[in-house]
Amino acid sequence: MRRPFLPAIAALGAALAWQQAAVIFEEVTPAASGIAWKHDNGASTDKHLPETVGAGCAFLDFDGDGWMDIYLVNGGPSDFYRPKQAPGNALYRNNGDGTFVDVTEKAGVAGGQYGMGVTTADYDGDGDVDLYVTNYGRALLYRNNGDGTFAEVAEKAGVAVRGWSTHAVWFDYDGDSRLDLFVSSFVRYDPAENRFCGSKEANRQHYCIPRVFKPTPSYLFRNNGDGTFADVSRESGIASVDGKAFGAVATDINNDGWMDLFVANDTVANFLFINEGGKRFTETGLLAGVAYSEAGEPRSGMGVDAADFDGDGWQDLFVANIDQEMFSLYRNQKGLEFIDDAVEVRAATRYLSGWGLRFFDYDNDGNPDLFLANGHPDDLIQQFKPQVSYREPLLLLANRGGKFQDVSAGAGGVFAKKFPARGLATGDYDNDGDLDAIVSNNGEAPVLLRNQGGNRNGWAGLELIATKSNPAAVGARITWTAGSLRRQRVRNAGGSYLSSHDPREILGLGAARKAETVEIVWPGGTRDVLRDVAAGRYYRVREGAGLVSRSN
Repeated sequence: MRRPFLPAIAALGAALAWQQAAVIFEEVTPAASGIAWKHDNGASTDKHLPETVGAGCAFLDFDGDGWMDIYLVNGGPSDFYRPKQAPGNALYRNNGDGTFVDVTEKAGVAGGQYGMGVTTADYDGDGDVDLYVTNYGRALLYRNNGDGTFAEVAEKAGVAVRGWSTHAVWFDYDGDSRLDLFVSSFVRYDPAENRFCGSKEANRQHYCIPRVFKPTPSYLFRNNGDGTFADVSRESGIASVDGKAFGAVATDINNDGWMDLFVANDTVANFLFINEGGKRFTETGLLAGVAYSEAGEPRSGMGVDAADFDGDGWQDLFVANIDQEMFSLYRNQKGLEFIDDAVEVRAATRYLSGWGLRFFDYDNDGNPDLFLANGHPDDLIQQFKPQVSYREPLLLLANRGGKFQDVSAGAGGVFAKKFPARGLATGDYDNDGDLDAIVSNNGEAPVLLRNQGGNRNGWAGLELIATKSNPAAVGARITWTAGSLRRQRVRNAGGSYLSSHDPREILGLGAARKAETVEIVWPGGTRDVLRDVAAGRYYRVREGAGLVSRSN
């Protein structure tokens, strides 16, 4: 007797089991990766504030070989730290076999300042990715020479920010197809006036809460198109308010085609800068409902990101705060108003302090999930808050239909560990179609995490090559359909904390094995439509020409 339906049932069962298999983040050891590097924060008994807030990291393809390399930011000589041998930043080239090699000295990107963050982009449009490094000291701009080396040109370019710069974002704010630069600025800090915070009776000194330090204005630099920038901080409205800025993300909040800025501030109100037609920004955080807590109190904003997590076509926001202040998931009410909808997130994060964070689709089901890197800024916190610790666990929150579920316990042994985590970057360093991660730890070695199983679902990777729009294609809108799945995404810039991500777009297709359509509306207005895009590959897409080649 023939039973033709049995193979179909068996295939369906196998497909369901395949989709339901857990995605694991495997901790890659230094021996396996070749990344033998450690962050040096210069920790001292004087408890200087910069010692506890760094640093960032980045995935980037600096040599254009199609494999994501890694850049790590370190502490260094400063007015409060004078090491006998200066620690340096590190650039690790991807060998394409799961290992990396240190090329910092040859590349000339060791830093030499007390490092904070890094952001990457091809700011001069020559086809090579460049590096901007923020510092407690003077910011650095490393222009890629295209031969494996970089030239430091911050002074010449006019972006050598002095003081205490933190997060930086490359984006085109005025629509001239050039990448401009936002640089967030933290507090005014002078080691000679270092405050004592703690208990003199108990002879116990803590890192001070930033509330006791004065705020500073952030910066905006307009790209002149000749390798130099003009400081438009005042005239643009960015410097109209002083803050204590950490994380920042550029996105289109009100769907008007102009990139806005959301900035997390520590102990003062967060900023939401709305772009007024590329001419200036208006700060609307209070009116939008993202400046303060529900009780009207400023919080310790650190990491931020943006994504349309509920699929309604509007960009939502996430900001991490210190323990018991509650993290915030701001749901966009289709305009310039948000509500804090972090109910399910709060149970998992109540006693955590969040820094690096990222909306990313770790399992390629088409929905933006959340990865959170946590750690308390006070290394003595447990002495008076037993339920809180300096070293804290990482968190993975899966997006299940617009609601977030903590799936950390089943996502790998690394989630049972604790770290003094700060920066977080995501990128597909092994080119297998799912996003991996690297976490920078304060005063310790970074943690490289390989995504094992996220590519069981279908995926299509896009490398966007702009010809008329800004070189990073920031502001592009991508819409794709795959079977019953329909998703859309805005290409944002920045996000996380002091870190920079793989610039390629991985589109999650769920159970589908192709995308019927992929539509890209570029920032300049050009529209490209790709049809029947097979899953399991990266593609190069050129503005105005559509799909031009496979890149692996």
